[in-house]
Amino acid sequence: MGTALIAGLIAGGVSAGSIVVVEIDDEKRDAVARQFGVRTSSTIISCDSAIVAVKPQSVVDVCIELRKVAVQRVVSIAAGISLATLERALGSDIAAIRAMPNTPALVGEGVSGFAVSANCSPADIDWAESILAAVGVVVRVPEEQIDAVTAVASSGPGYLFLIAEALIDAGVAQGLAPDVAQILVKQLFRGSGILLAQSPETASTLRERVTSPNGTTAAGLMVLENAKIRQIVDQAVSAAAARSREMGA
Repeated sequence: MGTALIAGLIAGGVSAGSIVVVEIDDEKRDAVARQFGVRTSSTIISCDSAIVAVKPQSVVDVCIELRKVAVQRVVSIAAGISLATLERALGSDIAAIRAMPNTPALVGEGVSGFAVSANCSPADIDWAESILAAVGVVVRVPEEQIDAVTAVASSGPGYLFLIAEALIDAGVAQGLAPDVAQILVKQLFRGSGILLAQSPETASTLRERVTSPNGTTAAGLMVLENAKIRQIVDQAVSAAAARSREMGA
């Protein structure tokens, strides 16, 4: 995700020379430098602003080091790490932003939710939003809703990819060649996603429009409804949100 943000920022006009990537792994650090032309370091350097894109268990240690070099504002994209945890590590005088992007950011089509600490200025908020907007759509929410954002948007691609797998398998079971099923389902998701994003109509209305009475779609949807697909999705989102809360605790 850190790499996606770098690519998005540079594509949006940020100078590669103004970005410093801190990476302890020599091979990864060299690869990032070659790919993007950014400056790199094996240790944290003095900076005003930082994006923390490390595993959750490493966030506190990184933030403590950032405090030592007088950082002024930090965006963390680590799952489950609360603003309170960030503030304890950084100090309450440093602007902390907790963000949760998703993997479509890798192709510039992500969606990110973010929440801010009480001492964030309008400039801090604008900065954080500009960073996240480099890879997609951004929504600001109260921190208590970040776990829901995680469960719906950050984990959501996994749900959709599972459905895509199932559709491909079902198509093959109906006699389609695997490569044909792949093409059909990939474009199905692409086209339907664009339609949903660009249409002024709700998902419910779009579903109704494609469902003719007693038609093929109606037959398939009846099976899904009888299998309690809505309850299953609700349970999946609830489980992901609960896990996010557990990680934060």
